[in-house]
Amino acid sequence: MTLIYLICAFVIAGLLLINRNTVLNYIMVILFGIIQTGFTIYAGFHYKNTVLEYFSFDSLGLLLLVALSIVTIPALIHSYLYIKRHNETPQSRAIYFSAIVILLTSISAAYLANHIAVIWIFTEMTTLSASMLIYHHRNKLALEGTWKYVFICAISITFVFIGILFLSLSLQHAGSTDLSFSNLMAHKDQLNTFWLKLAFLFIFTGFTAKLGLVPMYTAGIDAKDKAPAPAGALLASVLMNLGFVGIFRFYAVIAHTSIFHWANLIIFFAAFISIFVATVYMTKVMNIKRMLAYSGIEHMGIVMLGIAAGGIGYYAAILHIILHTFVKSGIFFQYNQLYRTFQSKSIQHVGNYFKYNPTGAIVLLIGFISATAMPPSGLFVSEFLIFKSLFDGNYIVLLVLVLLLLTIVIWAFGKNILKILFLPVPDIDESKIPKISPWESLTQYVLMFTAIWLGLNPPAIFVQLIQDAVKILPN
Repeated sequence: MTLIYLICAFVIAGLLLINRNTVLNYIMVILFGIIQTGFTIYAGFHYKNTVLEYFSFDSLGLLLLVALSIVTIPALIHSYLYIKRHNETPQSRAIYFSAIVILLTSISAAYLANHIAVIWIFTEMTTLSASMLIYHHRNKLALEGTWKYVFICAISITFVFIGILFLSLSLQHAGSTDLSFSNLMAHKDQLNTFWLKLAFLFIFTGFTAKLGLVPMYTAGIDAKDKAPAPAGALLASVLMNLGFVGIFRFYAVIAHTSIFHWANLIIFFAAFISIFVATVYMTKVMNIKRMLAYSGIEHMGIVMLGIAAGGIGYYAAILHIILHTFVKSGIFFQYNQLYRTFQSKSIQHVGNYFKYNPTGAIVLLIGFISATAMPPSGLFVSEFLIFKSLFDGNYIVLLVLVLLLLTIVIWAFGKNILKILFLPVPDIDESKIPKISPWESLTQYVLMFTAIWLGLNPPAIFVQLIQDAVKILPN
């Protein structure tokens, strides 16, 4: 089924690219949505199975695959609305939907890959497909954002490749050449420490481009700003999860070696600096999409703090990244309506949104509460558990500094969101503001309340899957 899924998805992507008929294009997009959903259901019924030697339906992969498939449906719906309203040419529409299909398929395959080289291959495919989406508007700013993204991701993927080479040298000491994660775990006590340290540094640094963490975080900022909002929603959620998968699976091996505490220091440093950088920029940024992008950097820093702190932090980190997927994608989908209303992404030219689109304004308000992890949001639960893991690990100074930075983030984020929602914009021509159907916000309500539900009242199977995902880590 996995091979059939990959073949069908890439065939659909190819047909979308060469086809110019509108009806056929949308039929193929719907067909891909059905295939993606069907493959996810198949993965659930074959939990813990290994297929084609290089893919495993383990708990982490299954959790993130389900989250991706849930986000896929509204992403395709809002992409359809976006393309329709912008009177796209048949060529630009074909490239857009083809890139979306390749991106989602590559991410899905990388989630389930049990071999680091396979993750590397599909990660490179996400760079190519994402760059097609970033350059969608075909203007100077889009070109600049695309080249920045391609350049930084090219460096990062080279880092991962070099790290894989160092990892193979480390594994040679054990007399093996198989770089699957199960084989690495089986030979964890025989890995050469020197090469293993170099491998971790390069692989961790490389995947920070997708995760949105220091030092390679800059790749995603321009990408999410320049790409159409439905595509930006994917870049700000499921693609960031790919970076997490790449780091987490290798970290699970590192956690059973002598360099475990050294690796945690690296992660602590990168996570804290990421939160610091996000805080600084969020106090100054006036671009709505860039503000949301920097918010993602802050959240990924919090996730990695949970991983490095250990204990309950492992569980909380995976919970946090799943809830963040729903919340951040929901806000990006709502941005489409916000831009239609004001024709600007500058916070200075946007305001009094409650008057013009109350249904959408409530989505933004819920999104703000969720993104800043204030109760009763689901992210409040995961962040609280991460803070508990820092407290239990006696990282008191770090905890205090992080709480201080997050307080500033709440102030900066809140100041901008409240202006967007309530403060009027001077000299605005209200006759040009379109009427937006409340039904367009339905998908965002579903995503937001899913995040709240999973955080406050998670079903037993959801909790069990997260617990299974962290069993491979030391207590």
